[in-house]
Amino acid sequence: MHNVAVVLAGGTGQRMGLEIPKQLVKIAGKPIMQHTLQVFQSAPQIDEIIVAMTPGFVAEAEAIVAAAGCTKVTNVIEGGATRTETTMRAIETVSATTPEANVLFHDAVRPFIDHRVIEDCVKALERYEAVDVAIPSADTIIKVDDYGGTVIKDVPRRDLLRRGQTPQCFRLPTIREAYRLALADPDFTGGKVSATDDCSVVLRYLPDVAIVVVPGSEQNMKVTHPVDVFLADKLFQLSSQAPPPPPGTEKDYTSSLSGKTVVIFGGSQGIGADIATLARSFGAQVYSFSRSETGTHVESSPDIEAALAKAHGETGRVDYVVNTAGVLHTGRLDEIDDAIVEESLRINYLGPLKIARAAIGYLRESKGQLLLYTSSSYTRGRAGYSLYSSAKAATVNLTQALADEWAEDGVRVNCINPERTATPMRTRAFGEEPADTLLSSHDVALTSIDVLISELTGHTVDIRRHDPTAVSR
Repeated sequence: MHNVAVVLAGGTGQRMGLEIPKQLVKIAGKPIMQHTLQVFQSAPQIDEIIVAMTPGFVAEAEAIVAAAGCTKVTNVIEGGATRTETTMRAIETVSATTPEANVLFHDAVRPFIDHRVIEDCVKALERYEAVDVAIPSADTIIKVDDYGGTVIKDVPRRDLLRRGQTPQCFRLPTIREAYRLALADPDFTGGKVSATDDCSVVLRYLPDVAIVVVPGSEQNMKVTHPVDVFLADKLFQLSSQAPPPPPGTEKDYTSSLSGKTVVIFGGSQGIGADIATLARSFGAQVYSFSRSETGTHVESSPDIEAALAKAHGETGRVDYVVNTAGVLHTGRLDEIDDAIVEESLRINYLGPLKIARAAIGYLRESKGQLLLYTSSSYTRGRAGYSLYSSAKAATVNLTQALADEWAEDGVRVNCINPERTATPMRTRAFGEEPADTLLSSHDVALTSIDVLISELTGHTVDIRRHDPTAVSR
């Protein structure tokens, strides 16, 4: 069955006090709607995407579609004055070209929809005509009186209540017939019968059609109020993003990397050295720089500029710039020597900044990518790691900011967040540790290659020992 995702982007942003539709507000470096579209674009079950946009903002939506490379989007239509009008226009658009299809209606301002929910919805439509997505309610829901809503009239059983989300999914003939009957009802068209969503229309006008519930996700939140923007931004910052499916074979990697130029800072050992070895094996031209091997200091702008100029001068291009250089000092901040504080800040924070400043011209020319590295300690400062964790938190923020700043240049910026990894830097800080408690630097390097050749940008990619994508290749 042809599966069509309809992204409902008809909101105005009034509840957030905005002059633009809330779906155009940027979160983690991109408009909210762009995050949502990219999830459906990458979902293998989705064949086509239609965007129903706020009247007067179709051009902005089309620009987002183009910038995001959403090739599955076939139409950006103007929504109506109400949710019902917008849904009807979408149904008419789908029906014009595809009389038989599955339609998944999803709020544009739910950017955390994931592939598991989409897959479960499509599978459910193989057996059922209508599917809703919902999660259990952790709160007690009360029913109040009609006059002012100040008196409790009922407390429904919480175990029978669910919080509705989207997508809401239907076989096209079913949702089309439900709205045909609704529009023929004077009470519906006159406003006496309210329909806050599409499932309520099916429930009222096609009562014999079972609406099955698919489990949603707590993260599948709707950005509605000002505080939601803050929460969503933090969720993007703190939540891991799975790397893209790997090409899977050496031939595919070679096709992606052959002839490309990779510049690695901190490439003498650990993850950087393994990235260099892998990239060379896949046909890339690799330039590795480090303090120990080439006398290159990442806190030195002249050193960085000389390294990039060498690579570009000899190959005529710089496609990927990777910075794995870092130092890890532990201890109480008030007891650490000033020289250690200065070194930590210069290498772990100023280093990435200076590399970014020097690399942008080359990456703009190649439409390439800057890849940085953080640590799980960036999510919260830990005793004994104040210098390291604060610099790594800054690296995540730098990644998101640069992904936004450089999007118009076609330059991607991502950040790798590996679990504890067996590297010489870690051994120097903590001594020998059981091998089965650490990731291998090779596994981190290979996932780093996956991210380099992907279209991801602005992401923090977690790599865990139990993650099969990190250890199975």
